[in-house]
Amino acid sequence: MLRRRWPWLLAGALLVAGLVGAIVLVFVGADERPPMRFGEIPDHGEEFSSALYQNVGTPMRTGHRVELLENGEVFDELTAEIAGAQTSIHVLQYIWERGAASDRIVAAISERARAGVECRIVVDAFGSPDFDGDLAPQLEDAGCEIHLFRPDAELSRNHRKIIVIDGRVAVTGGFGVRDEWLGSGREEDEWRDTAVRFRGPAVREAQQAFAENWLEAGGTVLPHHAFPVLPQAGRVRAAFVTSTGATVLTKAERLVQLLIHAASERVWIANAYFVPTDAILEQLVIKADSGVDVRVLTAGRKSDSKTSWGAQHSKYDDLLEHGVRIWEYEPTMMHSKTILVDDELSLVGTINLDPLSLGELEEVALVVEDRTTNEHLARAFEADCAHGEELTE
Repeated sequence: MLRRRWPWLLAGALLVAGLVGAIVLVFVGADERPPMRFGEIPDHGEEFSSALYQNVGTPMRTGHRVELLENGEVFDELTAEIAGAQTSIHVLQYIWERGAASDRIVAAISERARAGVECRIVVDAFGSPDFDGDLAPQLEDAGCEIHLFRPDAELSRNHRKIIVIDGRVAVTGGFGVRDEWLGSGREEDEWRDTAVRFRGPAVREAQQAFAENWLEAGGTVLPHHAFPVLPQAGRVRAAFVTSTGATVLTKAERLVQLLIHAASERVWIANAYFVPTDAILEQLVIKADSGVDVRVLTAGRKSDSKTSWGAQHSKYDDLLEHGVRIWEYEPTMMHSKTILVDDELSLVGTINLDPLSLGELEEVALVVEDRTTNEHLARAFEADCAHGEELTE
């Protein structure tokens, strides 16, 4: 068990989301906004849906089927979905590098592109600096159209991960197309991550999110058939939320604060880079003081960003003093971005709890109101904590 006390505010660099050696953020004085005031909001139902809509512009809708995908399982499911594509394959990725994981995705996409399926790909120019030379030629030869996102920009990167097949099924989560995301999440070279596959109305929002980045990157307007009328796929309520970097409060920040505020029994957060804003920290303390079970699982010593790992320790003391339980994952890099609230509400997406993700990047998340999904995430969270080190005051 560890006691980590930092008597000074950490001023340094945070290298997050694979930007190691490239992006520097200074934390001292970076966040002076107070937390948002929401009033009384339940964790489910129409009142929560209304609050979500008012904050991020997207309400909860019924009619979804949602499936969590753990670790390397995402590649099994993605290749199967791609193999069944009939009209279109749209991929938006931050990290895509040569290797076994890429070979599977490239082969599956290329086969469908040669069969006449429309294949459009957007890759972040900074997150995937070698994609244009290493992988784009093979995909273009197969018939894919490819664009790089903001090749001349610096901080304003696209950290979204979206795959939409036929406008009917979508996948998002923390994964990149790189070999670290293969495997079980328990071995040192196999990162721990969580993704989600969903069908239903929220797929249109995922397709729209792809489209807006596609158009900015140089693509043309998607054809009308890319947005089919979607039947009810299940009974789960869900919402697909997008966030864009801004100098004002982003939707990512609003969403995280709203979810924490809605908790009355528990809020369990698994996040790769835990350097949240003062407003989020204050909300976590308020919830812990009110008796809510607040837990945080984050990356440990095997973090891919040692600077981020160091910075997160400056956030621990107040949380521990107020009864928040904190674990650092030990087997490998913990890269998930999930939140579960009480017994029904969950989030799976790309949002890291650090200044870069909350303020500068293009991000997405699926918010789910479903007891089964929440229970699945809770079991995974507890299993991961069993492979972590709990910190103490």
